Amino acid sequence: QVQVVESGGGLVQPGGSLKLSCAASGSIFALGDMGWYRQFPPGKQRLMVATITRDGLTNYTDSVKGRFAISRDNAKSMVYLQMNDLKPEDTAVYYCKASAADTVRYRWDPYWGQGTQVAVSS
Repeated sequence: QVQVVESGGGLVQPGGSLKLSCAASGSIFALGDMGWYRQFPPGKQRLMVATITRDGLTNYTDSVKGRFAISRDNAKSMVYLQMNDLKPEDTAVYYCKASAADTVRYRWDPYWGQGTQVAVSS
């Protein structure tokens, strides 16, 4: 099995910064694209924030361009999201997603973390 665990959420004032981390572990044969998604009210669709390929190609939703930066460490199977100039509308639960092939089925599947809350408020 593959596990994905996020960390780094919290409460921050508008204009502040947070860095989210995500670690993939377990029976990983290969790790592909990784990314961050966020969900506003509970139960709503998770929306893409930023993604990064294994080779480092990145993609961002328009509302975070110039403020957020995604990066990854392939050796550690980790992905990060540096969030600067945070706004109240960035308040959401942030989820990490990793595409991975495990060592049992050798099939590519998406794996999600449990989510971490980010709250931006004065």
